[in-house]
Amino acid sequence: MPTRRQLLKQSLILTAAGLTVNRVFAADPPIEKSSSLEPPPELFDAQTLDLDFWVKPRTIDFIRPASGERSRLLYWKDGEMLDAAYQELCHILRDVHGKKTAPIDPKLLETLWATQAYVARFGLTRPLEILSGYRTPESNKHLIEQGVPAARKSLHMDGKAADIRIGNLHEEVLGGLVKSFRQGGVGFYYRASANGGWIHADTGLQRTWKG
Repeated sequence: MPTRRQLLKQSLILTAAGLTVNRVFAADPPIEKSSSLEPPPELFDAQTLDLDFWVKPRTIDFIRPASGERSRLLYWKDGEMLDAAYQELCHILRDVHGKKTAPIDPKLLETLWATQAYVARFGLTRPLEILSGYRTPESNKHLIEQGVPAARKSLHMDGKAADIRIGNLHEEVLGGLVKSFRQGGVGFYYRASANGGWIHADTGLQRTWKG
């Protein structure tokens, strides 16, 4: 029987090939891999990336379902953040409901970009869905009152956290990749819905949890 780790790698390969994987934990026989797709050397260890990956220009392709916005921005080039693009990214990651913008931690942007750029190497070029970025204290309190998972001292309120997903990519695979960047906390939120769950990524202490 395939191991859980093998199934997760299979999930990424099949997704990149344009196939929808509904459950990566099912004990089904291994599916024939496409000869044109090679699995990453270590799915959960982005530390194996070479220097060229980190010095190339950085473009993020975003969707904000809450506002219906779609944006593709080159925000980093020749070792420098492009200020106009950074301001636009802060706007995209704003508190949509509270209608307020705050500075976003550049380390968080690096993690978001690297996650999308990493999976794009294997043919998965879907936009990164931003479910939540910056939150005002009022918005964070409202979520808690509504029973939505939110910490009372959430790093969302400091512009240091985002809730994300990538279409057709299982949250276990996505969260494992985000965790491997070792930039902060990673929360796994599994949901049995058409869109699936999501991953919380932040630039605080390195830790993981399931919600």
